Amino acid sequence: MNINTIIFDFGDVFINLDKQGAIDNALQLFELDAFPEELTAVNTLYEQGLMSSREFLNFYCDNFPKLTEAQIMKAWNFILRDFPKERLEFLKALKKKDNYTLILLSNTNELHINWVKQHVPFYEEFKSCFDQFYLSHEIQLRKPNRNIYEFVLNENNLNPEQCLFIDDTKENTNAASKLGIQVWNIDETKEDVSNLFVIKSDLF
Repeated sequence: MNINTIIFDFGDVFINLDKQGAIDNALQLFELDAFPEELTAVNTLYEQGLMSSREFLNFYCDNFPKLTEAQIMKAWNFILRDFPKERLEFLKALKKKDNYTLILLSNTNELHINWVKQHVPFYEEFKSCFDQFYLSHEIQLRKPNRNIYEFVLNENNLNPEQCLFIDDTKENTNAASKLGIQVWNIDETKEDVSNLFVIKSDLF
């Protein structure tokens, strides 16, 4: 069955991330050996849009009173790196062909998207390439929970077998695969989304 819809993650698919660097930086700044469950839970709530940016920042300021809000925001955004222009060009060419419905599905949050808007000059051009643009904090759903994939399928009347989902996190692609969605768990260290039709030629 031919693919007619491609669902893309954002981080480490289009924009590069420094996940380990962000963790190491935060642990050093917060003077922690590991992240307590409470911090992880708050981060998840924020990413799912169940907590405002003000509530999120207040939580960190209250728990780490030696740090300024600016220091906390800098640490939070540390993960975000560059967005290679060739990936945008790939996406624009794909959009121009008009052979596929293009959907973005990202676990993200307001502070990160605000940073991207400020530091990626072609963000709006990127966004306009998609038929649907789903951010976890806006739809209050989060990968790898089953309901976020069901939401995308139902909202767009999609046959899962005709969808390809591209994500760098194995847990996310595993969850999508259980619903019958074709997946590419991209290895960002040696694969690039712009080579999609070479690497996944068997699907097209």
